[in-house]
Order: sequence, then C-alpha cells, then structure tokens
Amino acid sequence: MTDAPVTYSVPDISCQHCVDAITKEVQIVDGVTGLTVDLDAKTVTVSGGDRQAIVDAIDEAGFDVA
Repeated sequence: MTDAPVTYSVPDISCQHCVDAITKEVQIVDGVTGLTVDLDAKTVTVSGGDRQAIVDAIDEAGFDVA
C-alpha cells in the first residue's frame, strides 16, 4: 500500500457516467484514502490502496489504464 497519491491515465473517460463508474469501483478498494477523477485530464488520482487492486477496480468499471 502507498499513501502518496498515484495518478493513472485513463484515456477513455468521456462523461460523468464514466467518473461515477470509476469512483464507485475504486472507492471500495481496501486502503484507499483519497480519490479524484478528472474528466478533462482523463486521469484518476488515488491515495492509499494497493496499486494493482486500483488498476483492477478501474478495469472492473470498464476502463483501461494507459
């Protein structure tokens, strides 16, 4: 687990529904203490949690991490 924020590029984010879907999946990952999904930048920034679990959660929401 890491407490430092990590930013993931998710190029397929295109609307608020995308933001909501990613938020729903990532916020339930154990250890996540902060989460920001930036629609304009097409990024997901996460504090805490296991990096692979976060990537898996983004994948579960239907998006690929670049």
